[in-house]
Parts: sequence; C-alpha cells; structure tokens
Amino acid sequence: MAETENASLASIELLSDLPAKALEDLSKRCSWRTFQINEQVIDRQSDSCDLCFIVKGRARVVNYSLSGREVTFDDREGGAYFGELAALDGEPRSANVVALEETVVASLSQEGFHDLLHNYPQVAVRILRNLAKIVRISTDRIMDLSTLGANNRVHAELLRLAKPGMKDDNTAEISPIPIHGDIASRVSTTRETVARVFSDLTREGILQRDRDALVILDVEALTDIVETVRGESD
Repeated sequence: MAETENASLASIELLSDLPAKALEDLSKRCSWRTFQINEQVIDRQSDSCDLCFIVKGRARVVNYSLSGREVTFDDREGGAYFGELAALDGEPRSANVVALEETVVASLSQEGFHDLLHNYPQVAVRILRNLAKIVRISTDRIMDLSTLGANNRVHAELLRLAKPGMKDDNTAEISPIPIHGDIASRVSTTRETVARVFSDLTREGILQRDRDALVILDVEALTDIVETVRGESD
C-alpha cells in the first residue's frame, strides 16, 4: 500500500455519509498520488476520465489563452473533488488542474465512479447540486465579463471572496490575503488594475489590509458599488 493511502477519504464532503466499510472499499479502488507545488494534476484535453478527490492540500482549476494568459476558474481545498465532467460523459478534460501546495489526490476510475453513483444515489444528487451551482456562478461571471468594466469586475470578485467571511457588524475578512495576479486572472484584467482598485477602496475606507487578512470595513458600501453598476448595465 502506498504511503499516501494512509490518508482517509472520510474528509471528502461528497462521501460524508458513506459507511466506513464503503469508504474502505472505495479507497482500495482509488489510485493515490502526492503532487508537489505547481505540479500539473490534470492536463486539459487529456483523455483520462477519473474522478479526483483532494484528500489533503489545495489545487487550482485553470485554462490558458493562446497567448499564454492564465484564466483561473476556481481553487479547490482538501475535502473537495474535481473531474466529474469527464467522469460523467467520457469527453476530454475541459480545464487544467495545478497543485498550489503539496496535495494528496485519490483518483477513482470512471467505472468506479459510475458504481458509486449507482450504489449511493445521494452522492449523485450532491454532484447534480454542485453542477447546478457551477452553472449559476458561471452565468454570473459571464454577465460580469460582458457588462462590467475592469474596475467593477474587481469589486464584484472582492464581494464574492468576502461572502464566506461575513460578520454581523457589516465587515468581512478574506483570508489568506488574495494575490493581485490571482484576482486579475479570475476577472480578466491586469495586476495593475487590481492594485489600483485596492488603493481606491482603502482610501475610501472600505478596504483595509491586516497582517493575515484583507478586511472589508463596509460590506454594504461595496455591495452598493457592485449592484449600482450592475443595475446601470441592465
């Protein structure tokens, strides 16, 4: 047994209510591998059809333009999964996945994935709900890219990042502090634009950088900025 198999699938949210014996059997059907920082986990257009579980670490789903510009779709943390599209339809991968730190991945074959869906329908329902969520997020991003200027796309992305860290006092924390280049790649703009927007929001008393987090000091004000511009573009 490989050393990485000492890790457990019990941390995978998708499999949260599977019996211990089922998790053990599933673990044995997976191939296990540890990826180092910046190592490619999945290559776009690869014909592999495995479903991948992030047992430990963090990975980024990205694509690259013909000019080499990086477009970031999402970051996946330990406990998440990816690769469900190819595992479902057998088509080539739609994006690249790159490890952001040392990352342990358990890969389940397409056949094993289909067995999992057949034996545990609640897993299929969770995947359908997640796909619906992805469609909704993608629709919002397409609208933002089509109707908002670069500055306003940064505002909208900051508001999205702030939602998990919302507090009752109209503030929010984003931790770890996002890198300008990462935000730029998410909203199709430049690092310089992101830096300028951050500077403007700081001067307006909406944004503050602490040692370990980016703090939104006035969530309502940031929301108003985003919603006002979205309303004007309708």
